[in-house]
Amino acid sequence: MRAIDRLIHAIQEKKNPTVMGLDPQEKVIPEYVRSKYPKTLEGMSKAILEFNQALIDATHDLIPAVKPNIAFYEMFGLKGIEAFEKTCSYAKQKGLIVIADGKRGDIGSTAEAYSSAFLGRTKIGGEEIAVFDVDFLTVNPYLGTDGVNPFVEDCLKYDKGIFVLDKTSNPSAAELQNLEMTDGKKLYDQVAGLINSWGKDLIGDYGYSSVAAVVGATNPEELMSIRKTMPEIFFLIPGYGAQGGKAEDIARSFDERGLGGIVNASRSIMTAYTKTDQFAVEDYAQAARCEVIRMRDDLTGHIKMG
Repeated sequence: MRAIDRLIHAIQEKKNPTVMGLDPQEKVIPEYVRSKYPKTLEGMSKAILEFNQALIDATHDLIPAVKPNIAFYEMFGLKGIEAFEKTCSYAKQKGLIVIADGKRGDIGSTAEAYSSAFLGRTKIGGEEIAVFDVDFLTVNPYLGTDGVNPFVEDCLKYDKGIFVLDKTSNPSAAELQNLEMTDGKKLYDQVAGLINSWGKDLIGDYGYSSVAAVVGATNPEELMSIRKTMPEIFFLIPGYGAQGGKAEDIARSFDERGLGGIVNASRSIMTAYTKTDQFAVEDYAQAARCEVIRMRDDLTGHIKMG
């Protein structure tokens, strides 16, 4: 089964187009958890894993996917990478789709190595070994087709998927992504055309490709313009909530079946316990669950799930 079909099936099963971002920082993790471990790289990595597993335990019946950003694990060194791998493995054990947010992108053997680590297999002595073995990886397209092809090849070979950066939600994205081309189109339009071409051989049963796109929710007009350019491309949509993206605007990029994207939330879920007096700090995971339910209900109030 195509990776995109697995993701869409999970969204339909949970009736929730939400992906929980797992971007752990020291300030995000309750002191209640951090105090159990020494103030070292290894101790912090253990606290991260406990925190992540508690959030997954509290929400896995509600959400279809998680999105750990590897940068927040790399900053704690080898033990942090171990926490990333164990987080991904634990999420998969709980039946969740795992989207690794790595924004990888390079050419030649380097791109092949990145893809082998996350999507494909690492070859040792004639054996092929899965390393992180996630379902999707975010990819930076700004080295062109040479930098994306190795990922696409592994998507075809191993039924994996990628989310290619097209129009991101950060304020300075327009400095590059909105540059006007000689034909009057924006640079993100050019990238959208490339994403269409990269994904044409990976269309799944629902009509969407396993070569998907990252398109932010912070500019609804651009979101809709890009949707018209990429009707067969599934969106990973950051920018909901704190960055200003609204459910009613996001819903316009979904089709009549309630399909078309998955909406990311990280800080709002991870730090939900700090936003209310309803929960004791020890109940941080239950607070996250309540935020997931609130977000689901907000989104599905505008997106009619099939």
